[in-house]
Amino acid sequence: MNEVTLDWAGRIAEAELGKTLPRRWAHSQGVAARAAEAGRLLGRDAELLAAAAVLHDVGYAPRLATTGFHPLDGARFLRDEYQANDRLMQLVANHSFALLEAEERGLRDKLASEFPLLEEPLLVDALVYCDMTTTPDGGRTTAQERVAEIVGRYGADSVVGRFIRRAAPEIFSSVGRIEAALAAQPR
Repeated sequence: MNEVTLDWAGRIAEAELGKTLPRRWAHSQGVAARAAEAGRLLGRDAELLAAAAVLHDVGYAPRLATTGFHPLDGARFLRDEYQANDRLMQLVANHSFALLEAEERGLRDKLASEFPLLEEPLLVDALVYCDMTTTPDGGRTTAQERVAEIVGRYGADSVVGRFIRRAAPEIFSSVGRIEAALAAQPR
């Protein structure tokens, strides 16, 4: 599978998350809705962003959770079962500064070697924006509220809590860049 389509990605995400993790599925749908807005910054990569948005948390699906680190599990699933587009897998594997969480989990080298960071800052920032401005239920939020919600849900001293606090400055910068670019777009 080399072509990325939102329809294809949506079917996969719904099949993996819809019944087993309905709240995670709602979040993924909300992230995809943000991608529909941010996609206007990306031209021909808008559909890639939307596909990554709906699939970014697919690795949480119970049958896919082999390492317990959803970005890596999701990207491996897309590679192994669908031979997905490399850029899509890189976005899923590295979404929202996942490399920092991989470091907390002792998986940095595995993630970096299997799915290197995508060297496309606008596309990477756009996915961070979509994920970090969407609540767990799929609604809108600010990046600051989202980071606080994650810390509150997992606990400040948990792996996720430590990671998100480390990543927060980068998250806020990415979201700020996309918000500024969207504000500068003609309506």
